[in-house]
Amino acid sequence: MALSDADVQKQIKHMMAFIEQEANEKAEEIDAKAEEEFNIEKGRLVQQQRLKIMEYYEKKEKQVELQKKIQSSNMLNQARLKVLKVREDHVRAVLEETRKRLGEVTKDQGRYVQILESLILQALYQLFESTVTVRVRPQDRDLLKSILPTISKKYQDITGKDVKLVIDDEVQLSHETTGGIELLAHNNKIKINNTLEARLDLISQQLVPQIRTALFGRNVNRKFTD
Repeated sequence: MALSDADVQKQIKHMMAFIEQEANEKAEEIDAKAEEEFNIEKGRLVQQQRLKIMEYYEKKEKQVELQKKIQSSNMLNQARLKVLKVREDHVRAVLEETRKRLGEVTKDQGRYVQILESLILQALYQLFESTVTVRVRPQDRDLLKSILPTISKKYQDITGKDVKLVIDDEVQLSHETTGGIELLAHNNKIKINNTLEARLDLISQQLVPQIRTALFGRNVNRKFTD
C-alpha cells in the first residue's frame, strides 16, 4: 500500500525528532563529560597550586625560624662576650689596685727588709753562683748595703758555699719601680727579675682562676681552671 504524502511527512518528522533527541542527549552527555573533566582538571590544578603555596610558605617559615635561631645565637654570643669582657676588666682592675698597693709594703722598713732578703735568697738559690750583682732602686741602696752580710751568711749556712754580693752602681732600677731587686751573673748574661711587679705578674697568673671564683663564684661550665 503506497504511503500518502501526509504519511511520508509524518514519518520524516518522526525520524527528525528522534535524530534531534539523540543529538540533544549526545550533546548533553558531551557537556556533562566536559564539565566533569573540567572540574577534575580544575580541582587538580587548584590542589597543585595549593600544595605549591603551602610548600612555599613552609619553606619561608623554616627560613624565618632558622634566621631567628641564628640571630638569637649571635645575640647570646655577643652578650656572653660582653659579660666576659666586663669580668676580665674587673679582674684587671683588682690586679691593678693590688699593684698600686705594693708600694705600701716598702713603707714598713722592717717588713721590707724581710721581703728583700727572701727575694735575694730565692734568686741566689736559682743562680747558684759565687759572684752576683744586685740591682735595686736608688732609694733602697743603703738598706740593701746594710743587709748583704746577713744574706751572704744565710746563703752560706744553707748551701755551704760562699757568695760575693756586689751592688750595681752603674745601673739601678727605676725609682718608680714598686720595689724588689734584680740579680745578675756571668757578666750580666744571666738575670733574674725579682722586683715586686715581676712577682705580682707571676703570682697573678696562678691566682687569676681563684680571683674569678672569689669575684663571680664558681663557673659550673668550666671543667678546668687556668
